[in-house]
Amino acid sequence: MLKKLLFAVALAFGLAGGSAVSAAEPVRIALHVDDNDAAKMNLALNNAVNLVKYYQEKGREVQIEVVANGPGLHMFREGSSPVADRLMQLSVERPEITYAACANTRVTMEAQEGHAITLLDEASEVPSGVVHLTERQMEGWAYLKP
Repeated sequence: MLKKLLFAVALAFGLAGGSAVSAAEPVRIALHVDDNDAAKMNLALNNAVNLVKYYQEKGREVQIEVVANGPGLHMFREGSSPVADRLMQLSVERPEITYAACANTRVTMEAQEGHAITLLDEASEVPSGVVHLTERQMEGWAYLKP
C-alpha cells in the first residue's frame, strides 16, 4: 500500500520517469466492482458521477469505465441487477460513463446455473475483467475500487 502511495506521489511530481499529466489530456478512471453488494454498486456509480461532475467543472474531458467481474457481474445481469434502473438512467444522462462486463465470469455463471445469462444493454462485454483492468492501467487509466 505504501509503495503504491509513494509511486502515486512520485508520478504527481514527475519523478517516476514520466511527465506530469497534461491538463489537455482526458482524465480516465476505471472503477472495479467485484462484489454482489448493492451498496458497493451504488457507491461505484456515485463515485463515477462525482468524478464526472468534478472534472467537467474544471473544464477537463473525463472518461469513466465501470468494470464488473466475479460476483460483481450481477451489477450488469438482467433480472438480478439491483442498479438496473439507475444504469439505464445514467447511460442517457452521463455518456462519459461506460460499463464493461467480464465474459469469463458470465461463462462460469452460465455453467454453474445451467442456463444462458443476459446482460443489460448498457454493458459491453470484455473477454476478461481483470485483464481489461490491467490493460487500462497500462494505458494510463487510474484504478479505483470502491
